[in-house]
Amino acid sequence: MRAGRTAVTSVAVVGDVVLDVVVRVRTPLAATSDTPAETVVGRGGSGANLAVALADAGCAVTFVGAAGRDGAARLVEDDLARHGVRAHLLRAGATTGTVVALVDEYGQRAMLTHRGANGALRADAVTAALADDVTHLHVSGYTVLDGRTRATAATLLARARDAGWSTSVDVCSVAPLRELGSEAFVAATRATSMLFANAEEAAALAGRDDLDGALDALAEVYGEVLVTRGPDGAAAVRGPERAVARARATTVVDTTGAGDAASGAYLAARLAGDPLAVALEAAMAAAARVVGGLGAVPYSRE
Repeated sequence: MRAGRTAVTSVAVVGDVVLDVVVRVRTPLAATSDTPAETVVGRGGSGANLAVALADAGCAVTFVGAAGRDGAARLVEDDLARHGVRAHLLRAGATTGTVVALVDEYGQRAMLTHRGANGALRADAVTAALADDVTHLHVSGYTVLDGRTRATAATLLARARDAGWSTSVDVCSVAPLRELGSEAFVAATRATSMLFANAEEAAALAGRDDLDGALDALAEVYGEVLVTRGPDGAAAVRGPERAVARARATTVVDTTGAGDAASGAYLAARLAGDPLAVALEAAMAAAARVVGGLGAVPYSRE
């Protein structure tokens, strides 16, 4: 937790329960033989990563997701608890989701995803698990992108809006967004007051290739928008207020989870009342901490 920061709000995060297997290949892939690699196995999930970043920034955080009755679910639950996140894992019949992230020599990754029990998430069960003092709801974009849980996401966001809570959604992945289509994504997330995306996701959702145009178009729908840009930093807009920040990372080992950490740190700062520029600096500091090692959450490496 950063010095001087106290919990100013209680945040509920709804997202995937995932076991991460991160593999960094050290030599060209030997298709029919052995290839030297470095591997990290641990708790993953975009929403869970964001929840940990929120807790590290001083927020009181409840994470809700669907998981199997297996060891992977217990690993996720234990890891979240270790980072100060109150976890409610709704047990389903399927196995806990798994993501294998393949990391290249530049720190960029491709992900192989088995969503498993995440498709069993239902709105009423999530609502029943939320803490009484919650005032902000964050929903992972993966919950929106999955056709089995899209209605759940839309219902939760609408309920939060009607209760007077602020809300946020992180787009999370450009390939399923393009497959779904921007109109369907917007329709499911229209009750959202804040949107987080990387540059590629923002362009696809807005139908604009230029950053300023994408920011303006998305801000008309969501009010406040954060766009992370990898080595080019980040930008945010809310009404007439705009801000940009440079990336801080000097060493990039693995970009897995960097956007989640940035979004969580940004959200925590904004909920604490910080202006966009200050929130962006917090986001860039959090992202720099993540990309310096293998795996999505730096705190698990300490």
